[in-house]
Amino acid sequence: MWDDARARALLRAVFDAAVASADPMRVLAAHLPPPPEGRCIVVGAGKSAAVMAAAVEAAWPEVPLEGLVVTRYGHVVPTRRIGVIEASHPVPDANGEAAARRILALVQGLTERDLVLALISGGASALLALPAEGISLADKQAVNRALLASGAAIGEMNTLRKHLSAIKGGRLAAAAAPARVVSLAISDVPGDSPAVIGSGPTVADPSSLADVRAIIARHDLRLPPAVAAHLARAGETPKPGELPHARFEIIATPARALAAAAEVAREAGVRPLILGDALEGESREMGTILAGIAQSVRTHGQPLAPPALLLSGGETTVSIGAGPAGRGGRNSECLLALAVALAGAPGIWALAGDTDGIDGSEDAAGAFVTPNTLARARGAGLDPRAMLAAHDSYGVFAAIGDLLLTGPTLTNVNDIRAILIT
Repeated sequence: MWDDARARALLRAVFDAAVASADPMRVLAAHLPPPPEGRCIVVGAGKSAAVMAAAVEAAWPEVPLEGLVVTRYGHVVPTRRIGVIEASHPVPDANGEAAARRILALVQGLTERDLVLALISGGASALLALPAEGISLADKQAVNRALLASGAAIGEMNTLRKHLSAIKGGRLAAAAAPARVVSLAISDVPGDSPAVIGSGPTVADPSSLADVRAIIARHDLRLPPAVAAHLARAGETPKPGELPHARFEIIATPARALAAAAEVAREAGVRPLILGDALEGESREMGTILAGIAQSVRTHGQPLAPPALLLSGGETTVSIGAGPAGRGGRNSECLLALAVALAGAPGIWALAGDTDGIDGSEDAAGAFVTPNTLARARGAGLDPRAMLAAHDSYGVFAAIGDLLLTGPTLTNVNDIRAILIT
């Protein structure tokens, strides 16, 4: 028999397995290239940058290392030879700008005997903040806030960021030539495109200024005058074929995380079904769709019979609009929509969380849904449907004690959504 404790324990084990599959201390060493004859410069950015640097140090105890990585505040781990700077995410700050400037300087003047090892993970785009000439950090912060509020997909955000940067969109690799550049990356984006992960600082950029103009028009973005002026005169980023000295390898992905989660379900006697690793769209709409699939499993045994676990990854979006909004993230909003759609259906539990441990900007990774989520919320004097409309999903799950609290996991392979149907 499935009770609440057993269901929650399985969902948490599934989430933890997904996170563990992307732990740099477990997976990075196997992907390191041979040490160089000359200097080894380690640079990097992202929520996993510090732990990735520590993993390099552990794997190469005798190799002379130098360099610098930038990570989100609160994501530092001890390193001995590679420097670490903390900066702001998702809106860049002066620390991120200073770190990017120092990283760009570190790769200048190298030779073909040298190696630049670039460690890239989720969050790198905001953390590696070096505005293009003529653009201020305040301008980039304004663009980031506009993008976050617009509902733009992560790929669209990064396309715009690349064309406003002096380091993204392949410019870091271009600056390091003729040194060999090897990038090791943890993917947090749908489709695992190297050009999208962290806005591709070491990868040729297939997007164009025409793409940027289309994104601006599509989301009706209001840009600072300096940004609009830059885009009117800017040249293109490095294009495919222009960075032959650079190699890119992904060491952890959402698909591998979902596979690890599915294996935990099988070991528990539950049939897993991975719906996809790159599901996108509005968070509340995703919750409603997933609720419909879960009901089909429970009622008709389709697309598989219970006990079953529906797994999905990717990154949904929350379009806030012009009105006031409460607290919440894309995972908690997806779950609250799912709970509202399920309307207390028995035998269905769910978890959704960001594998970095932070759902948007909140202190929770996500939340749990149980068959009595709505009843408990109403018992606490809350109106779940009204709070969903106000984007206050965090408030609901905090009030009933169902937040998923992990702290920073120091990795990021995007979101994991798991729905258990018994």
